[in-house]
Amino acid sequence: MPRSDQVIADAEALLHRVSPEGRRLAERARARRRRAMLRTVARMGAALAAVVALAIVWGLVIGPIGQLGFLAALVVLVAAWVAIVVMSHEPAETPVRLAASDLPQLPARTEAWLQQQRPLLPAPAIRLADQIGARLETLAPQLATLDPAEPVAQRARKLLSTELPDLVQGYARVPADLRRVARDGPAPDAQLLEGMGLVEQELARMSADLASGDLHKLATQNRYLELKYKGDGE
Repeated sequence: MPRSDQVIADAEALLHRVSPEGRRLAERARARRRRAMLRTVARMGAALAAVVALAIVWGLVIGPIGQLGFLAALVVLVAAWVAIVVMSHEPAETPVRLAASDLPQLPARTEAWLQQQRPLLPAPAIRLADQIGARLETLAPQLATLDPAEPVAQRARKLLSTELPDLVQGYARVPADLRRVARDGPAPDAQLLEGMGLVEQELARMSADLASGDLHKLATQNRYLELKYKGDGE
């Protein structure tokens, strides 16, 4: 018979999995997998077309390929398909890969890495992971146009590639039966929730700051155009 707290945790996990943020992130993950599969199928089709074209050219220029040539073409095709499948496989995200990512790719890779950690997280943290993923979705286009040398860009890189992974990995290293135990401070579960909440708030602040700068630039440009063209008209 499961303990009551485990039943509650399972129920919370189910609720969080069907949250609007969770559904949107899950749909994005499915869309990425579909695009990857379509790219793989397209490459395999191109390999098939290339092998068939080569066999036809061989037959027209040199002569019939024969049974041996057919088997050779089949071996080449299978080898090409295997190579395509292997090269199309995307490795799992790791903190090392996050640290090496270009800034425009970092939000999407961090989101993918965080989704991989969901089985390690307690139920309340899953909802926070979904909220962080939603923040990253908003932040991604803002960081894509940002100079990596800007202070906000460096802060975002440190938060996403170092501080967030350190927080989650530090929690994962705690034995499961000790994660709810408070010793000389809050329990690891509580520390994780507090840390992820702070990460979510900091991402929201970054996004708001960047949007504020963009709005200021837009207002300045509009005022410039207004003065320029209204002045010319007068």
